[in-house]
Parts: sequence; C-alpha cells; structure tokens
Amino acid sequence: MFSPDQENHPSKAPVKYGELIVLGYNGSLPNGDRGRRKSRFALFKRPKANGVKPSTVHIACTPQAAKAISNKDQHSISYTLSRAQTVVVEYTHDSNTDMFQIGRSTESPIDFVVTDTVPGSQSNSDTQSVQSTISRFACRIICERNPPFTARIYAAGFDSSKNIFLGEKAAKWKTSDGQMDGLTTNGVLVMHPRNGFTEDSKPGIWREISVCGNVFSLRETRSVEIETNQLQDGSLIDLCGATLLWRTAEGLSHTPTVKHLEALRQEINAARPQCPVGFNTLQPWVYLNCGHVHGYHNWGNKEERDGKDRECPMCRSVGPYVPLWLGCEAGFYVDAGPPTHAFSPCGHVCSEKTTAYWSQIPLPHGTHTFHAACYIRLIFQGPLD
Repeated sequence: MFSPDQENHPSKAPVKYGELIVLGYNGSLPNGDRGRRKSRFALFKRPKANGVKPSTVHIACTPQAAKAISNKDQHSISYTLSRAQTVVVEYTHDSNTDMFQIGRSTESPIDFVVTDTVPGSQSNSDTQSVQSTISRFACRIICERNPPFTARIYAAGFDSSKNIFLGEKAAKWKTSDGQMDGLTTNGVLVMHPRNGFTEDSKPGIWREISVCGNVFSLRETRSVEIETNQLQDGSLIDLCGATLLWRTAEGLSHTPTVKHLEALRQEINAARPQCPVGFNTLQPWVYLNCGHVHGYHNWGNKEERDGKDRECPMCRSVGPYVPLWLGCEAGFYVDAGPPTHAFSPCGHVCSEKTTAYWSQIPLPHGTHTFHAACYIRLIFQGPLD
C-alpha cells in the first residue's frame, strides 16, 4: 500500500483516507492479522491513481458482442437484460480518484479480503461447512485524491478481467437520465450515523447501495433522494456476512489511544474490586442479569440448567456468568469515558456512552434479520478494609 518514496522517506507521512474496521474481532483475527485479511484496513493515497469512471455505453448488444467489448483491456459493467440483449458500460481511467475493492476473493483485484464473521461462541471449524454469503467481489470504495478526500461506496467490485456482470436474475433498471443501474444478489447495506461519530451520535437508517452508488430503501428499489453514498465518520457497511465500520482519518485522531484504555483499566484495578469472600478479583467475571462483578468461582452452578447459568451470591438472580474483556478496538469508542459497562452476552467492557450508542443499532444478522446488542452496568465490590 506504500509507495517506494514513502518507504524511503518515513518523515513524509502518506495521506490516509480512513480505516475500515471489521465488527466482531476486538482488534485482531483469531488466526492472526495477515496479508490482505485483517481485522482493520487502512486506506492510503496510492502512488498512482487507479480510479475509474463511466464513459461509453453500448446498448442492445448481443451476448457475443458484449463479451467482445468486455474483453477489452479496460473496466466495464455488463447488464444482462435477456438472453438476446445486454447493455455494456465501459469505464475509463480517472486520475482524480483511488479505488479500493473489498470481497471474499483472494484474487489480486481485491485489496481487503473479508470472510464471514465467526460468532464468539463458535470456532472457524464450526462454520467452514456453511456456505459464505459474502460476494467474492462485494464492493468498491472510491476516494478523491484531493481534499477533503471524500470516500464513496459502490456495490460490486471488478473481477480479474476488470468486469462486473449483472445476470438476468439481478435487479436492474434504466434511470431517469437513461443510465443503467442495479443491485447485487446479496446486497451492500450502509448506515450513516447522525451527529457524526461522537458521544452525541444517534444511529441512522440502513439503506442499500447500488452498483452505481445510488441509495435505496431496503430491497424496495425506491431511490432515497436526500441521501448519498458518501461515507461519513462512523458509517457502517454490511456485506451480508460481515459488517465494517468506516472511520475517517480525522475521526480516528480523536479516538482514545491504547495507552489511555490501558490507563483506565489500571485505574479500575487500583480500586481493588473484590469478590464476596474477600479475595482480590484476579479473574473478573460478571453476572449478566444483574451486573455484579466477582472473581471467578465454580460454585453456585445450577446443574438443572446444564451448567449455563449461575446464581449471583449478592442478589440471588440467575443468569449467564461470563469473563470480562476490555474492548481494545479504539475505533469503536464514541468517547474516552471509563469502562463501566459491558456488552451482553460477550462481556466486552467499554464506556457507558459507547455501549449505549451501539445498543441502539440494529446490526444485520444473516441475510434477513437485524439484532441489536444489549449492555449492562457493571457493579464492582469495593475494598473491605
């Protein structure tokens, strides 16, 4: 991603457009962040522009003619209207933009390889037999090379032949200005937050992005005139199997640092929260129904509940008992407050305003449903002396 000049002159910082952070991994993938498959992807200005923009339109092509056009050494999008008719839109080089492509494929046109997010309760081996719902060439992001470095998202990515194909079954249509547009099979959804990505943020509405970057209400193919495909700080991108958070370079400059998060953790530890019998909480676990934090213990197990629930010795409520983990992905934080709350059922700890914000967002779950995250306030035991 870095040019030779940037590597030889580290003092000259490369222009950073922003970062994409994969939800569900808290800063690292189970098998390590390697190559193009990572838990977060930084988009830097390329040494040479590789963006493209639409140019020539070939209408009423036969499939054979469309294939001949697509085989030319330039990008194109083919819209198959019927077995006898295909519209091909050729794309030409755009010296003012950089293009980044995201998808499941490991082929060279993909900059960032994304695979289905594995739920915390499962392992990769549990889900290998399940067919992925993420497209091989899922989407592309076009960033302007000049300030303010606007980033826009488009459904579908160009394959190794520099082509995008929308088959007969894909939703497609001609726009009012005579241009072709369409939606991909599984869809690319985007949600822009309201009031930026701060402690005052409110979630927006999930929309679907078309191949040409137009915005539509979910699968009703009705254009939403007042909204755009321009990514904002805190925009969420769903690829039907993995959800990405877009943070701008400016937004990331205001996030808490890892050192700050570690200081907050040490501050809580310094308060010496203790478990009921007076021992230091070396392994802090929490009862998710009530929020009481205790040192790990194996008593109080409800055998009749298959060992999944525990009875809190403080308030007698029965529910899941899980370890606490500090949320280390600073890009998810909307403020720099103390880690006083935790998500349920995973036990990741972060600030109150951060948990409150994410709990309002219905995150895509599978191909048809949305689930919101729950959170609890942590109740620590004070020192006994």
